[in-house]
Amino acid sequence: MGFCDELRQVSAAIWRAELDHPFVRGIGDGTLDPAKFRFYLEQDYLFLIDYAKVFAIAASRSPDLDTMAYFARLCAETLNEEMALHRSYCGEFGIAPADLEATRPAQTTRGYTGHLLQVAATGGLPEMLAVVLPCQWGYNEVARHLAAQGMPREPRYRRWIAMYASPEFEAYGRWLRARLDGLAAHLAPSDKARLKHIFNLSSRWEYLFWEMAWQRATWAVPEA
Repeated sequence: MGFCDELRQVSAAIWRAELDHPFVRGIGDGTLDPAKFRFYLEQDYLFLIDYAKVFAIAASRSPDLDTMAYFARLCAETLNEEMALHRSYCGEFGIAPADLEATRPAQTTRGYTGHLLQVAATGGLPEMLAVVLPCQWGYNEVARHLAAQGMPREPRYRRWIAMYASPEFEAYGRWLRARLDGLAAHLAPSDKARLKHIFNLSSRWEYLFWEMAWQRATWAVPEA
């Protein structure tokens, strides 16, 4: 069992809860309220901007050219492929590009991206791998789970599942896991414990992101 398998075991209950979340189930069976999906798209668009920044930071700190090139590729794919999908979806919902850019982050979005950027700013390559894995690996697991149950008739949800269940997207997560497994082989137990904590926090934020979208929750306190 590799180190990433250990990470997965630490957060197994959270990952199971994600698969059972009504937002995720609604994508899978096509019954999700489009207004909830629209809210999710707007917030996930903001999330991806900061998510790409973590890949950019990782590229700048990579110890070799191959690692640097792969992180640069992940950054480009996030900024182009994923965000292009979001812009396409938003166009179907009548959201103009200017309106999308003017979207303000909800409390959970701000908290999750703050966690990502704080780890990227203060940690090394193992920490950056651990902090992004629950999103990169988790989305593929969610999408493959939904695809195995049968694709929904709703075309927008079919496209979402198809993108994140694709072999190309799965390959990104597999590379990240292989890279972290290799680095973890040389880490002290205390360092591994820190990575497990980071991974678990990101997993909790992943669950909370689904919950935020389901509730269409902005902030717990009113805006000034």
